[in-house]
Amino acid sequence: MKSRIFIYLFIFTALISLYLYVSGSAMLENRDLKIKNLEAEVNVFQDSIQKLQLQVFDMQYFSLQNNDDALAYYDHLGMADPTRYISDKLLETNEQKGDNPLVPYEGMENDFKINKIKILNHQWIITDFSDGKYWGELLLKYTLNDDMSVDFTVIDHLLYTRSN
Repeated sequence: MKSRIFIYLFIFTALISLYLYVSGSAMLENRDLKIKNLEAEVNVFQDSIQKLQLQVFDMQYFSLQNNDDALAYYDHLGMADPTRYISDKLLETNEQKGDNPLVPYEGMENDFKINKIKILNHQWIITDFSDGKYWGELLLKYTLNDDMSVDFTVIDHLLYTRSN
C-alpha cells in the first residue's frame, strides 16, 4: 500500500513537473517573441528619431542661433541671446493700438498682429501675421544699432486669400 502511494506521488510529481516545464517553455517562447517585437519597434523608433533630427537640422540651417558668422556681428554688444532680444523688440510693435505698423494691410476681422517670428540671420526676419481670420507673411530687414534700438524695414509682404 505504501509503495502504491509512493508510485502515485511519483507519477503526480512527474506530471506536475512536466506541466511546469511545458508551460514555462511556452512562457519563455512568448517572452522571447515579445522581446523580438520590442526590439523591432525600437529600431523603427530610432530610425524615426534619426529622420526627425535631420529635419530639425535642416530647419535650423537658416537661423541666427546656429549661424556663428551672423552672431559675430553682435559680439561687441555682449548680448547673451540676440535672437530673443530682437524678437521681443519686434513683438513690441504689436502693443500699439490698431494694426501693427509693419503690416501694410488693414485688418478685416480684427487688427493685424505679428504671431510667429523666424530670425534668419543678422539682417533678415520672416514673420507671420493674422487678424484671427486672415493671415499673411512679412519679410523684414532689421538693424540692431549700438544703442540697442532695432530698426525694421519691410522688404516684401503677402496676404493669403481665403477661398470659401
